[in-house]
Amino acid sequence: MGTRISGTGIYVPKTVLTNRDLERMVDTSDEWITTRTGIKERRIAKEETVINMAIRASEEAIRNAGLVPEDIDLVLVATLTPEKRFPSTGCLIQSKLGVGKGFAFDITAACSGFIYALDVADALIKSGKVERVLIVGVEKLSEIVDWEDRSTCVLFGDGAGAVVVENSDTESDLIASRMYSDGDLWDLLYAENGGYIRMRGRELFKVAIRNMEEVCREVMEEAGVSPEDIDLVIPHQANIRIIRSLAERLGLPMSRFFVNIERYGNTSAASIPIALHEAIKEGRIDRGDLVLLTAMGGGLTWGATLIRF
Repeated sequence: MGTRISGTGIYVPKTVLTNRDLERMVDTSDEWITTRTGIKERRIAKEETVINMAIRASEEAIRNAGLVPEDIDLVLVATLTPEKRFPSTGCLIQSKLGVGKGFAFDITAACSGFIYALDVADALIKSGKVERVLIVGVEKLSEIVDWEDRSTCVLFGDGAGAVVVENSDTESDLIASRMYSDGDLWDLLYAENGGYIRMRGRELFKVAIRNMEEVCREVMEEAGVSPEDIDLVIPHQANIRIIRSLAERLGLPMSRFFVNIERYGNTSAASIPIALHEAIKEGRIDRGDLVLLTAMGGGLTWGATLIRF
């Protein structure tokens, strides 16, 4: 029994916050933000809630999979900005969608949340416990950003991405994965209860590049492939300099990396599913392509997944 990706969907808020807008809010500039991060604008949820962003992305993913909500056995949500302390965002989405069966829960692994959720879903499907899983990465980071802290407020945005994965009688799309965490490094990126995002950027930058390279090489080794065999890398969209450094370390051109950070900024757990959906829609992924997903986030957490489409 294998696992295949059968549908994707996204939702990004209507409100666009540009670098020029931020120039009027904090002591920064469009040139500074663009040069150091690659971000030109980000989406901010003013009218939207975590739940309705997640629902819009989920409905598209389920529709693109050729299914209806009642077909879903598990709703698995990756988020660090839940709608409520409890119940889980997954349970709320299950109710709003009308799934009506199975179970739901959340995973808190920050920017690596989608990678973690994909691995958990794959294991549950291959164990035979579930047949179809809706995975949602959704964040409303604007609620926990300190808009007076110019080192962090320029980085983050809001949005949701969803993927339906289901069992397959043929070879699995998900062919290799690794997940890691190091709680000793929690203070490089965190938010206290009721507090704002805090980050030690320079230290985090170095750790991110090293760990993402290592985990990417591990999943490639597990699958018996080399970097040259990878058709597309979809990295977490945190910082263009991290992405460029990863490309250099893996010996791959930037043309093999999917980048949309300039339009959305860092949307944490929503980052990879949004990028995956756009890559498919833009024709960057063909049947049979090897696609490498990788992320690193607060925890610290990191991981990678190799997919054969």
